[in-house]
Amino acid sequence: MIGKELTIQQAAELTGLSVHTLRYYERIGLMDPIPRAPNGHRIYHEHDFEWIVLLAKLKTTGMPIALMQQFADMMRLGDDGIPQRRKLLEEHQRKLIEQVQTLHQTLDILRDKINYYRSWENETRREETSLESAR
Repeated sequence: MIGKELTIQQAAELTGLSVHTLRYYERIGLMDPIPRAPNGHRIYHEHDFEWIVLLAKLKTTGMPIALMQQFADMMRLGDDGIPQRRKLLEEHQRKLIEQVQTLHQTLDILRDKINYYRSWENETRREETSLESAR
């Protein structure tokens, strides 16, 4: 990607976001305005691509758009925004850790229930086989 320019379609393909999402992110201020070619098409550069990848990851974690916008605003502050960005990301990380813990607990319950049903099915089959052999 170094030094390469991307079209919006290429940026969408590489990031997994739709063209519509990329335009939306630019429109709501999650991204600075993307430069345009003489034909009016957007030209994405490496720093744009890296930012889009970060936004895609934040989206994947379930970060609300409003928080992503706050984060983008803090990025525009440069180094002065670093403490605020760190705090925002730490709080989001804390929430994600809680979600992961809840998911692990839920998986444990599901695993137990699945094992119970398997045992029940195996026992029922043994009983049916036993009854059939007794006839």
